[in-house]
Amino acid sequence: MNKIRLGAACAVLGAALPLVASAQSCNVPVLKVLAQKSLGLTVMEKSLADYQKRTGTRIEISYFGENDRRAKSRLDASTKAGSYQVYYVDEANVAEFASAGWIVPLLKYFPKDADYQDFLPGRRAVASYKDVAYFAPLIGGSDFLFYRRDLLEKAGLPVPRTLDELVADIKKLHSPPNVYGWVARGQRGSGMNVWRWAPFMLAQGGQWTDKNNQPAFNSPAAVKATQLYAELFKYAPPGAATYDWSNALEAFRSGKVAFMIESTPFADWMEDSSKSSVADKVGYARPPAPLPSAAYGHGLAISAVGAKDECTRQAAGKFIAFATGKEQEQARLREKVFSDYNRTSTIQSDYFQKHVKPQILAGLKDTTPVSRLTIWPSPQWPDIGDNLGVTLEEIFTGTRKDIPRALDEAAQYAQDAMEHARK
Repeated sequence: MNKIRLGAACAVLGAALPLVASAQSCNVPVLKVLAQKSLGLTVMEKSLADYQKRTGTRIEISYFGENDRRAKSRLDASTKAGSYQVYYVDEANVAEFASAGWIVPLLKYFPKDADYQDFLPGRRAVASYKDVAYFAPLIGGSDFLFYRRDLLEKAGLPVPRTLDELVADIKKLHSPPNVYGWVARGQRGSGMNVWRWAPFMLAQGGQWTDKNNQPAFNSPAAVKATQLYAELFKYAPPGAATYDWSNALEAFRSGKVAFMIESTPFADWMEDSSKSSVADKVGYARPPAPLPSAAYGHGLAISAVGAKDECTRQAAGKFIAFATGKEQEQARLREKVFSDYNRTSTIQSDYFQKHVKPQILAGLKDTTPVSRLTIWPSPQWPDIGDNLGVTLEEIFTGTRKDIPRALDEAAQYAQDAMEHARK
């Protein structure tokens, strides 16, 4: 009996030996990361040497601007060059990369103790495609209604809670050239005017697609939303119909604007007294109903072609967990970076609650329940969105007068792009 047991034990041990040897030989000397500069990554680099020493994996990060980053990662993946094991991905191209098989589902390789569920619901939503998580967020946010508390108090107006109330208050507070009622992005681009216009389209009852998944953003509801968005430029500073986000922010923090809907991290810009003339005069609330709050997120994903084997994918998952972890977010807070937060544990932490201004905390509590993805989660989105952005800019600047026809043409372009992609 003892010989039988010993023989069985030896057999089990013999079967296990290749697994042990395999695990010990699973070493990844270098991971290459194609990224876009962010404050969070800048802070992370301060502890990168320790991570490399601990894991034995050297991390090489190549930084590019947003457009170059998208183009280079698309080229690296589509040509199967596989020069990078980790890609910086965002909500605008996650559908494209996931549907093409250029990035792999993340959670298989993301350590469980890194607590992916701790990421805010809005961040997890934009990091997913067809309910599968593909990246871990590094930065993100949703929308605030930025409003001048002092101007509302002087006029005896409450904070507008509906879109109709907002429009009425914009008109009441519009007193150029001292104060303009409104400012918004008008410049062409899927991440510019389309980003800000989309919540208006959805709020009016519009949809990106119909029940047959055909483009529907030329519906009567979409036309109505476009007419309203265009009309509001009458109450904006001169030239606002071609503003990008930075122009809009500068107009607001110069003290010339009463209302603006913009991304939540920009609240820090408003409260920077060295650059903002409206510090401590701004309030933050959810966009007035039925406007949704446009969620966005940028983060790190595993390249399917760059990380070809399971060992490399495991190493990439561990690095992504490190770069987006709870400890990194706390390190950012200690570095006074309050804009690059993504986790529930971060905003609930004592440090965050103590150091972030009460008006911003109130806005975050108000906004989180209505945060959602508002762009079209389509693999063809970058092309479709940019074309739509050109159309919208033409409408906002007045070079196109026939809004229904303009949107019909943009929808037809989207239909053609989808059909071309299927060939």
